[in-house]
Amino acid sequence: MTQVGQDTLGTRSTLSVGGKDYAYYSLRKAAAKFGDISRLPFSMKVLLENLLRFEDGGFTVSTDDVQAVVDWQKNPSESSNEIQYRPARVLLQDFTGVPCVVDLAAMRDAIATLGGDTSKINPLVPVNLVIDHSVMVDEFGHPKAFEENVEIEYHRNMERYDFLKWGSKSLNNFYAVPPGTGICHQVNLENIAQTVWTSTDQNGATVAYPDTCVGTDSHTTMINGLGVLGWGVGGIEAEAAMLGQPVSMLIPEVVGFKFTGQLQEGVTATDLVLTATNMLRKHGVVGRFVEYYGPGLAGLTLADRATLANMAPEYGATCGFFGIDEKTLDYLRLTGREEAQIALIEAYAKEQGFWIDPSVEPIFSSTLELDLSTVVPSLAGPKRPQDRVSLPDVDDVFNKDMAETYKKAHARVPVEGKDFDLGDGDVVIAAITSCTNTSNPGVLVAAGLVAKKADELGLKPKPWVKTSLAPGSQVVTDYLERAGLQPHLDNVGFNLVGYGCTTCIGNSGPLADPISKAINENGLVASAVISGNRNFEGRVSPDVRANFLASPPLVVAYALKGTVIEDFVTTPIGTGKDGQDVFLKDIWPTNEEVYSTMAGCMDRAMFQARYADVYKGDKHWQAINVTGSETYQWRAGSTYVANPPYFEGMSMTPAPVQDIIEAKPLLVLGDSITTDHISPAGNIKAD
Repeated sequence: MTQVGQDTLGTRSTLSVGGKDYAYYSLRKAAAKFGDISRLPFSMKVLLENLLRFEDGGFTVSTDDVQAVVDWQKNPSESSNEIQYRPARVLLQDFTGVPCVVDLAAMRDAIATLGGDTSKINPLVPVNLVIDHSVMVDEFGHPKAFEENVEIEYHRNMERYDFLKWGSKSLNNFYAVPPGTGICHQVNLENIAQTVWTSTDQNGATVAYPDTCVGTDSHTTMINGLGVLGWGVGGIEAEAAMLGQPVSMLIPEVVGFKFTGQLQEGVTATDLVLTATNMLRKHGVVGRFVEYYGPGLAGLTLADRATLANMAPEYGATCGFFGIDEKTLDYLRLTGREEAQIALIEAYAKEQGFWIDPSVEPIFSSTLELDLSTVVPSLAGPKRPQDRVSLPDVDDVFNKDMAETYKKAHARVPVEGKDFDLGDGDVVIAAITSCTNTSNPGVLVAAGLVAKKADELGLKPKPWVKTSLAPGSQVVTDYLERAGLQPHLDNVGFNLVGYGCTTCIGNSGPLADPISKAINENGLVASAVISGNRNFEGRVSPDVRANFLASPPLVVAYALKGTVIEDFVTTPIGTGKDGQDVFLKDIWPTNEEVYSTMAGCMDRAMFQARYADVYKGDKHWQAINVTGSETYQWRAGSTYVANPPYFEGMSMTPAPVQDIIEAKPLLVLGDSITTDHISPAGNIKAD
């Protein structure tokens, strides 16, 4: 049940779809009272609807708040108005989400100590926690890699999993998606998100409203590709939202990014997002919403839009939002959403003004424009996701950065016990990983086609490359297998290693000891090429200094080539079984090959089957013997899941809040600081 406001503005209306009535808060009626909103950005309309639904005459949301959003159009580059925004739900993952669940368990303990009703401590909005950050690439490059990594994952993380399963059985409104299902953002995109959410209000009526969320992962923004407003927040903010508290925020500036034209032959969504990230960083969008619009949207699939939305943290924006159109509905239908839900989304979007109309150009705080036909194959690196570099220039960029940073180049060095040597720029990790690209069938099928052509020519990855394939969901495996591409990926080293973030979050696992030793003892600048979204120095692996972001097909190509200091134009990628040089152009698929393969290997039934019982889990999850209980039985001596001391000595009449005097900063930082500078995501070297 959801609480709504008092509707003192009289905007509550009824929408009938498929013989069912839904209450909703009409933006059309709001416009009649407060002013024209036809050119208000879609993302701002979401905020406006939220205020209408929770308007209570002034205690939390006032008429002035509603008017301020409407009047934003008069001066969209400045806003000092603070509003209270309530997201519909919360998305968690198993690293940052565990403390939120720990606090709920601690609250239950405190209530029990005080003699209260522990069952009243529950999230007030739906909370989905997806376990995706724990799997590591310990095993790779062989058929048993996935099974063995799963075994290791459960052995390492059993205490955490035991606790999260208790939460799923004991807390109302809390749902845990077991390990091995997929990356939280792709599971959100393919299954959890509804675009238009519905719930029963305190009067028993079904209310329809925009699906919105906050999440304890910065790439929660990916869901904006589906017309769902969402972004990443800290654990405390997520807990507040879970307990029904609003997010306090200034009305944001909204930067419009206009697309014209269409992508050229051989150019991928990854190339587009790296180009957009570079442009938006230069434009300056920190703390702002970005909204994509223009005629070029028509040529982008929903997965392409999700790729653009995903990297909002990298270009610095709060979110990168898209309106709703036929592409949205097609994706929802493909991924198994019910036809009644799709009909509601279409009717609601058109009634409320969320449907994309190419003839209407919204008012924005500022704008920039990109002709999609100018996008070229690209990577980003070697240290920042905004540092886009055209494919032919990667070697020059690497050599320039290495010379400026490390002052010298090194000769190739022998690798102990191996019949190969290693040098600067050698690719020691090539990983198809992360939520950014493994949610996009276009680039994954392209990677499979590159592998197929390479395999048929007899190419193999260089022996020093650690290769891995970690899809964003189990559906990816289904369509790669149906297309006959997975065996070819296996043959060039890209065996399935797990369903999770893996290398992108720093869970690349250790390099082989002789390779790690050769790198560290000789000061080599080794490289990684990953299809991820972050490449901060040291994030991917403590042994790797130069990290490049690339599309999945380029990841396969670099695994075959084995180095970033030779370009793909003048030097071959390898030698075929016929003894002839093979170049990148020889194994790169055409757009038609990609599209026709996708058309034949994906259908609605795949998604319905994989998500039919998404919370059940595999045999390992089912074997965790946990029953629901009012309070959690904390493990004595645990250094991971422990009862926090916040509520020790608490009484029914807590002491008044007092001023904090002479507080000291924990960190004083310069510019361009990443989360990994503050707290490294991956393994930290012993020295």
